[in-house]
Amino acid sequence: MTHIPFDFPPITGSLDQPRWDGKQFTISGHTLPILEYSENFIGWSDDLTALHVESVSDNHPLDMASRKNAINQVKHFSVRQSSVIMEIGCSSGFLIKDLVKAFPSSLVIGVDVVKKPLYKLAVDLPGIPLIRFDLLRCPLPDKIIDVLIMLNVLEHINNDVSALKNAFALLKPGGILIIEVPAGSFLYDKYDSELHHFRRYSANQLKHKLIEAGFEVLMISHLGFVLYPAFVVIKLLNKWLPVNRKVSVVRDQASKTQKNLLVKWAIHFESNYFANVSLPWGIRVLSVVRRPY
Repeated sequence: MTHIPFDFPPITGSLDQPRWDGKQFTISGHTLPILEYSENFIGWSDDLTALHVESVSDNHPLDMASRKNAINQVKHFSVRQSSVIMEIGCSSGFLIKDLVKAFPSSLVIGVDVVKKPLYKLAVDLPGIPLIRFDLLRCPLPDKIIDVLIMLNVLEHINNDVSALKNAFALLKPGGILIIEVPAGSFLYDKYDSELHHFRRYSANQLKHKLIEAGFEVLMISHLGFVLYPAFVVIKLLNKWLPVNRKVSVVRDQASKTQKNLLVKWAIHFESNYFANVSLPWGIRVLSVVRRPY
């Protein structure tokens, strides 16, 4: 699907309506690689995107499992053949590529609050509409999206309930939100601080916030069930050990787990044998919710 079935509001500095021609945005005859509406660097930055890509690339076992789960949930819960699928927090582009491949008849839209990674993504993935805005100041019309995906985004937003309410407004009645957040509210450490997380979540905390925003919860589970005991030990050591300001905790620990064969085996085992089980604990909380009809 190349046609966008809704209108974009004018961007700052222009009274004309942006148009998508299937390859790029145009405004009054001028072309734009991305649409920019607003920014918010409180919970994320271009530098953090670069750090994440440098540390884990596109093949960290946990992130690969997250993307696989998102694709499977779209296939399971989406009710429309040709859907409008939006990923908020798309800057790396890894999931966008998977979505385009898995759902060739759908319109896939990428959204993020950062700037540099989106412009790079516009070059790497031509033909994908990319929009920059802060979810707390969402400029788009209501009821336009069939599937919304937010993987490890909500923890970067200070007012998470307001963000969820805006996500709810974006969805059509019956539309689904696939969301993932870091698990274990008591495990917040310097790794989280370096990544500008405002919080970690328990499954109940996430569930209650989703219900408060108006959603109907279809599924809630965890990712990283097998690894969770070792993960808790590492997080607690991060909390208790002295901080070395010269060492990036994210770069050090993410690169080690990416190469760890035990991590790969555990995630592979979990994906094969617990994919359809609601797991009671894990490294990340997973949920699929729906805007009621």
